[in-house]
Amino acid sequence: MSLSWPWALLAVLAVPLLLTARWWLNRRRKRAAVTVSSIALIRAALPGRTAWRRKIPVYLFLAGLLALAGGVARPQASVSVPSNDTTILLAIDVSGSMCNTDIAPNRLAVAVDAAREFVEAQEGGTRIGLVAFSGIAGLLVAPTTDKAPLLKAIDDLKTGRGTAIGQAILTSIDAIAEINPEVAGTGAELGETTTPGGTPADYQPDTIVVLTDGSNTTGVDPVTAAEQAAARRLRVYTIGFGTTEPQQMICTADQIGGDSAFGGGNFGGGLGGGRGGGNREIDEEALTQVADLSGGRYFKAEDAEQLTDVLADLPREFGLTRRDVEISAWFLLLGTLLVTAGVTLSLWWNRGPAIRRPQPVQPISGTGGKAPESR
Repeated sequence: MSLSWPWALLAVLAVPLLLTARWWLNRRRKRAAVTVSSIALIRAALPGRTAWRRKIPVYLFLAGLLALAGGVARPQASVSVPSNDTTILLAIDVSGSMCNTDIAPNRLAVAVDAAREFVEAQEGGTRIGLVAFSGIAGLLVAPTTDKAPLLKAIDDLKTGRGTAIGQAILTSIDAIAEINPEVAGTGAELGETTTPGGTPADYQPDTIVVLTDGSNTTGVDPVTAAEQAAARRLRVYTIGFGTTEPQQMICTADQIGGDSAFGGGNFGGGLGGGRGGGNREIDEEALTQVADLSGGRYFKAEDAEQLTDVLADLPREFGLTRRDVEISAWFLLLGTLLVTAGVTLSLWWNRGPAIRRPQPVQPISGTGGKAPESR
C-alpha cells in the first residue's frame, strides 16, 4: 500500500495531543476536588459506570481519528482489476503444413474461422494486432480496436515456406512497444531484469498469442525470444494446432502464397493436391517452455471445436492487471463510523438519571372532589 499525500499523516498527531489534553484536565480536576464527608452519597447520586464503559467510547473515538487521518493521506492499494486497455498480438502460423487436411477442410481454413470468431468476440476497448509467420514474420495489422482491417487481413492469409516462431514473438514485442511506452523494443538494451511473479496481474496487460502447427525451422530460437518477452513482463500463450496423424496437404488457390511449397499454377478447379514441404510435427516441448518461461500457458487443439474454445477462454487468462486503486473512501467511512459510535456510546452511558414527573393529586372519594374541612 502506498500514500499519495504522506505528509497528511501529520494529522495523526491529533491523537497524542488529545490524550495529553485529557491527562492534563484530569490532573486539574483532582487538584480542584472538593472534600466531602461521605463518598457513598456522591456515588449514589451519580449514574453507575463500569471501567470498560468509560474506556470503550474513548478507544473508539481515538481509533476513528486514526482512520480519518489515514484517509486524508489518500492511501492506495495495489490490486488486481480487469484491464480495459489490453493489447493482444495474434501470431498465426501460415507455413505450408497449415494446408494439412487432418482437420477438414484444412488447418488454415479452420484457424481463419477461429481467429475471426475470436476477434469479433472481443470488447471494444481491446486492441488486437495480427502477425503472420512462415519463414519470416510480418506485422499485417498494428494493434487496433477497428475490427474491419483485422478480419480482412485474416481472410487474406497466404501460406509460405518455413516456420519462424521465435521471429514471430520478437515482431509481436516490437508491435506492443510501439503503443506501450513501458515496453522496450527488441533493439533496446535492458538492465538487470527478473522474471515477474506467477499471477497475471504481475505482468503488462499486453499479451502475445502464438498459433502454430509445427516447430521452429528458421530464425531466432523460440526460447530465446520468450526470454526477451519475459524480460519485458509480456506473457506468451502458445497453441499447438493439429493431430498426431497428418493427412494429405491441400490448399485452395487463394491460400497459396508466392513462396509456398506448392508454388503457383493450376490447381484443378481451385484445389491443389500435393505433399509439399512443411514441418508437420508440433514441438510441444518448445511451445510449453516458451509459455512457462514468459508466464503464459500452452494449449493443444486437435480439432476446430477445441481451437475455438481455447481462443474463447484466453481473455479469462490474461484479463487482469495490477493497478494502484485509491481506498481513502474506506478509511473515511470507517473513521466516521468509529467516531460516531464512540460519541453515541459516551452520551448514552453517561446520561443522567431519569427525572420523574410529579403525579397529580387524586381527589378523595366521598368528598365530591372537595378537600375535607379542617376542624
